[in-house]
Amino acid sequence: MQYLTPSTFDEASALALGATGATRFLAGGTDVLVQMHAGGATPDVLIDLKRIPGVYDITRTDDGWSIGVAVPGAVLCEHAALSAEWPGVVEAIDLIGSTQVQGRATPVGNLMNASPAADSVPALIAAGAEVSVLGADGSSRRMAVEDVPTGPGRTALAPGDVVTELHL
Repeated sequence: MQYLTPSTFDEASALALGATGATRFLAGGTDVLVQMHAGGATPDVLIDLKRIPGVYDITRTDDGWSIGVAVPGAVLCEHAALSAEWPGVVEAIDLIGSTQVQGRATPVGNLMNASPAADSVPALIAAGAEVSVLGADGSSRRMAVEDVPTGPGRTALAPGDVVTELHL
């Protein structure tokens, strides 16, 4: 297995597009690492997003909130302003795993794992949440959370696409 640590989302996208075999992104890792340790599908390439600037940011914007892809659920649940504006979403994020898992699990990872049992996804859909996606061609687009999962373990993202932020 190749373990890669890009310093930008553009680099992460290029690495994913050029990779051969199964490729996974790593932000929190609670799903992918458990799957690997349980003897499940070990990716040929693991691209760690945690060193990219902004992945831990929670920012109030003119149209809501932007949440970095590596912000763990525990941090979101402790964010007073976000919790006040989006209590149902924060409560759903708080359902992702145990207290220990909450320290690493991310809502973006919960979405991208595309599990039918994803705790936070229904609340994100009900809230009209979106993700920013950087395409392999360098273009950026917003995508409704409801359009991301297409089936168990499958998403609508193309090879080289990488989620850069969650928006509420």
